[in-house]
Amino acid sequence: QVQLVESGGGLVQAGGSLRLSCAVSGRTFSTYTMGWFRQAPGKEREFVASITWRYAFTNYADSVKGRFTASRDSAKNTVYLQMNSLKPEDTAVYYCAQKQGRAAVISRDYDYWGQGTQVTVSS
Repeated sequence: QVQLVESGGGLVQAGGSLRLSCAVSGRTFSTYTMGWFRQAPGKEREFVASITWRYAFTNYADSVKGRFTASRDSAKNTVYLQMNSLKPEDTAVYYCAQKQGRAAVISRDYDYWGQGTQVTVSS
């Protein structure tokens, strides 16, 4: 079983930055992908970013490209999402997720999920 615990959410003004963390524990393998998703009230959960564990290949949604950066620290078994130039439309609950194999942008392809962390961006 895999456990994912997010942290780092909060309230920030537009233009500000936050860094989300996702601590990974339990049985894992090097051939997995970590994804970041978000869900705003009344909206579907949407893909934000992904990073492969072994080679740190990253992929981003167009809406966050150039502003968000995914990274991982193998020694700490933790992935991060650095969010810069935040906009009010980035307000959502952010989730990290894990799947085996290649990166994917569809939430149902991911097997394990964290509990989510709220990010609120004020205008």
